[in-house]
Amino acid sequence: MTQAAEANPYAPQVARLSRVIDETPTIKTFCFDLEQPMEFRAGQFVQLGVPGLGEAPFTPSSSPLEPGHLEVTVLRTGGVTERLHRMGEGDVCTLRGPYGKGYPVEKLEGKDVVVVGGGVGLAPLRALIHVLLSMTDRLNKVVIKNGARESAELLFRRQYDEWAAHDKVSFEMTIDAPEPGWAGHVGVVTTVLEDLPNEVNVPNSYAFSCGPEIMLRFVTFALLEKGFQPEQIYLSMNRRMSCGIGKCGRCNIGPYYLCKDGPDMCYAQIKDYPNVF
Repeated sequence: MTQAAEANPYAPQVARLSRVIDETPTIKTFCFDLEQPMEFRAGQFVQLGVPGLGEAPFTPSSSPLEPGHLEVTVLRTGGVTERLHRMGEGDVCTLRGPYGKGYPVEKLEGKDVVVVGGGVGLAPLRALIHVLLSMTDRLNKVVIKNGARESAELLFRRQYDEWAAHDKVSFEMTIDAPEPGWAGHVGVVTTVLEDLPNEVNVPNSYAFSCGPEIMLRFVTFALLEKGFQPEQIYLSMNRRMSCGIGKCGRCNIGPYYLCKDGPDMCYAQIKDYPNVF
């Protein structure tokens, strides 16, 4: 956390865009080389603001191992994101945070780790993947499953070969429906989980998933069907987060506030509350 955030959790720092990467027709990655490095855990989120317009919560997609460089991957979907998508190198934004707890990486040593992303949901998981690749010597196996509606919407395709090149990493992608020139798997992302019990040692595994809430619902049910216990499943529940510190009351699931107790929640904690999905 920056010194400003420690003194005042609402205080932002000014951040100038160093690069904007077109990822898909609707998604861009915004890169910042920070004057005030921001130390964060994979899975924590920041509030990214457009001066004079507003701000919105995003989980960094860059490596937590490089706190001086921050990347945020954004789907164009509303007022703030529309303006962001019109910005370019040299334009000024604001950043505050980080907020939340982040992924429980300390639990993963000696484990099989399953990462399931859907659409822009791969963006928060990319920070986790950076960390996992830095500690493969302490992991048993990493299995990455990624899906999108169409091939044009698959995020970070430039990195897939790099990720899959690690000895302990397997990577599989899928799109929802057939399209010309696509030779890979076809089907929603849960269809690439069918053989999971043969890919990992389920009792010695943890699974992490991020994507649209309908996807999280069916990924959770699929993992439970394959033998995962609720304690082994973590879901990125990035929704309705505003203040970042549990004061505005917008992001609760039962007694938990996603902004401070999550946003990556263990399914065992939240499974019995009616507003999980």
